[in-house]
Amino acid sequence: MPFTLRPLPLCIQLAILALGWQALPALADSTLALGSVTVTPEQQGKLSSHNILSSVDYVGSDVLEKQPVQYSWELFQRVPGVMLTQFNQGTTSGKLSFRGFNGEGEVNAVKLLIDGIPSNTNDGNMPFIDMVYPLDIEDIEVVRGTNDPRYGLHNIAGNASINTLQGGNDGKLRLRTGSFDTQELQLVKGIETGNWSQNYFVAYQKSGGYRDHADTERQSFAGKWLYSADAGWRAGLIARHYEADALEAGYLTRADARDDPRQSYANNAFDEGERSMDQLSLHLDTDVAEDLAWSNKVYYNRFEDRRWTKYWITSAQQERFNDEDQYGAISSLTWRPEVQGLYDFALEGGADIQRQEVVSERYRTLNRVRAAQTRDQVFDLITTGVYLQTVIQPWESLKLIPAYRVDRVEGDYRNALSGERASVNDYGNIKQPKFSLVYSPWKQASFYANWGRTFQIGVGSGAYRLASQSDDLKPSINEGWETGIKFNPATWLDGRVAYWEQHATDEVQRKLNDPVGDSENVGETLRRGYDIQLNLYPNDLARVWLSYSRQFSEILEPNPNLPSSKGKEIDHVPHHLYALGADYQAGDKLKLSAWVNGQSDYYLERTNARGQYGGYTLLNLGAEYRLSETVSVDMQLKNVTNRYYEYVWYDPDGALDSLHAPGDGRALYAGLTLDF
Repeated sequence: MPFTLRPLPLCIQLAILALGWQALPALADSTLALGSVTVTPEQQGKLSSHNILSSVDYVGSDVLEKQPVQYSWELFQRVPGVMLTQFNQGTTSGKLSFRGFNGEGEVNAVKLLIDGIPSNTNDGNMPFIDMVYPLDIEDIEVVRGTNDPRYGLHNIAGNASINTLQGGNDGKLRLRTGSFDTQELQLVKGIETGNWSQNYFVAYQKSGGYRDHADTERQSFAGKWLYSADAGWRAGLIARHYEADALEAGYLTRADARDDPRQSYANNAFDEGERSMDQLSLHLDTDVAEDLAWSNKVYYNRFEDRRWTKYWITSAQQERFNDEDQYGAISSLTWRPEVQGLYDFALEGGADIQRQEVVSERYRTLNRVRAAQTRDQVFDLITTGVYLQTVIQPWESLKLIPAYRVDRVEGDYRNALSGERASVNDYGNIKQPKFSLVYSPWKQASFYANWGRTFQIGVGSGAYRLASQSDDLKPSINEGWETGIKFNPATWLDGRVAYWEQHATDEVQRKLNDPVGDSENVGETLRRGYDIQLNLYPNDLARVWLSYSRQFSEILEPNPNLPSSKGKEIDHVPHHLYALGADYQAGDKLKLSAWVNGQSDYYLERTNARGQYGGYTLLNLGAEYRLSETVSVDMQLKNVTNRYYEYVWYDPDGALDSLHAPGDGRALYAGLTLDF
């Protein structure tokens, strides 16, 4: 059934209603937190995610640091409304997505930031998240929606930030071992003397993997050096390095995956990946005046990835090589004057620029020996953006935030195999108006609404005007809105209920196995859904959380090349996402945990004709026992019922059938944590 987008009227109606009511003292925000979250000095000086007035969630370090995960993207299973796509293919392990966008890599709709530094590759993927481990994370935050003006490229459905530990004199050593020959070490140490602080992090992880031919070895290092001056400015340097080597188990038929999920076909015996990443950033935050704060970052990201993969028995093995350098700068100026007649006022302007230099090569190989080169591309992409947002609080219980962002894209492309050269599509000035409000008629509730536009362009060669195009492509404009209520009626309960829609014109997606790496048009699309979140604190010893997201997707007007997709659902978007968990302090030394995560089935492709797969419900248990003030041990049992679950995709080029990657079976892990 067709849907009609209802853009701004709801926000306007809520604003009119709010202005007509008597203001009562309240906290005007729409954020929820799970665990302990620290407000840093930088957050105090500039506008933070608290001011975005969307579905914003924080998860603190006390919830994250002992999670039994192999990759940090798995930590986002604790964030409501977030879907995890688990490829389980060596260095291509998985990713997060939300708001009805899948994690296939065709449309990467989430902007990733690590300590405020943009951390997506050119295609929008998030490999840089692997550099960060749970013990070094202060908190993670997720902003869902189209109304955040701070970021441009890849900020289609929202953004996810990982904030790591800074300052302090604490040290922690964590050792973990368990199923599938898993061995892990994490070490973090802070040194703070006077105005100086240093933080160091080292991690090593090795695993044999649940399936055959799935061994991985990973290591990461981070150093952070910060100086906080008495005069009101703060400067710092952050450096990270990461290396990984992993074998790939490949995909199975449906029957073989269920009969023997741990197997790997002989044709995948030479599939593996090698990945190296670096991130270097300089930070400077200063109070220019009592009511004026200036924040600056410059950074360099390096990504080098080599992967050999053979999707199917009849397919040729490919060697895929990507070498990417990113240079960028971000600056924002926040003015907070006292304005007569207003409870609060803030004006923030920001600008950012990023240059990407990319080498993309592919080869047809046999047992990792090159036979022919199928791709040899060199291109650069330069994105610049500016934004302005104003926070207006006529009284304590009402907050209005109009915002506007403009982005421009430049760049050049060269195909060394064909000799073709091209410039980036003339996308023009990509204009993105936004508006948000929150009204709190009572201390126990905040009503909020927002509306905004974000944009999407092609990635890889899809961003350039190739010879096959008759004209420049226009950006796909995503227009979305959301309304909800955050409530805290009692000290033992808080939560949020939200409804949202997001409409896209001429949505484009990357052709994942295309020799040139081009994009194709999906058409006009609509995504919508609602989220329900509850945090309960029955007493000082217990904490319970639950979340449920219902999401729908539809292709309203399809690509003329695929008319049968009209009215169908977007692939790999389950209707239901849900989570339920509890922590219980059973004694002075013993803490018990249990949590369930699940999702429903999804379609494999846009005509919805190849069946539905991917649904699961997984139960996990944990126990932590504190031996002393500085030593604790813990046990984690994942997938307690040994439930079969899988990632599935449809291969239109080789198998002409569904291909299956089974997820991990029951697994037991033991950890030891030393505080010093």
